[in-house]
Amino acid sequence: MTSPTHDCTPEILLIEDDPMIGNSLLRALNDEGIGVEWQRDGQGGEQALRTCQYGMILLDLGLPRRSGMELLQQLRGSGNTTPLLIITARDEVDDRVRGLEAGADDYVVKPFGMMELMARIRAVLRRTARNDVQVIGNGEISLNLQTREVSYRGKTLLLPAREFALLHILIDNPGTIHSREQLETRLYEWNREVTRNAVDVLIYYLRKKFDNDIIRNIRGVGWMVLKHPTPPH
Repeated sequence: MTSPTHDCTPEILLIEDDPMIGNSLLRALNDEGIGVEWQRDGQGGEQALRTCQYGMILLDLGLPRRSGMELLQQLRGSGNTTPLLIITARDEVDDRVRGLEAGADDYVVKPFGMMELMARIRAVLRRTARNDVQVIGNGEISLNLQTREVSYRGKTLLLPAREFALLHILIDNPGTIHSREQLETRLYEWNREVTRNAVDVLIYYLRKKFDNDIIRNIRGVGWMVLKHPTPPH
């Protein structure tokens, strides 16, 4: 696949053959003020990528005229690193693994809620936009993305990969409550081993190393980090 010749006005390229899903996504993204180019088969998507540089790609796998997986593999093989989110009905673990290992930034299974998909899109765009940024945080918790060091209330520690990954997921959406299932799914997509009670264990270790307030529990709902931290008493 040759390099695109120019940036395009639409921020997102949608490659999806289902007219109902495509129209729903088009309306939802336009309502958010996001421009979209919609291609309905793999060859159309390939041609669009030859001529334009997009901010993000939403890619179905089961496409006519060329599969989404072939398109993804060719895209990444050519060195194109455009953020890409797979949207597909294929929900087997093997399909998820193949998609993520082929270079997708996230994987969403149909049918999906539009609010969740929009949150996933924003998270991928934030994560990829920060590739050159070493430190992220919420004003109280700071994560160094290169060294895996975490600073909280004057204490800085180098964290194991899984603990860092969990905190990174939470700090990506401060103020948002994450359920156990959501955290387990995100940990899996970050290529972290997920075992029974993994979330509880990781949160226990993080609180033990720092403070119980570093991660807040909303009983019966899930966990979060504060969006606007308040000074400790």
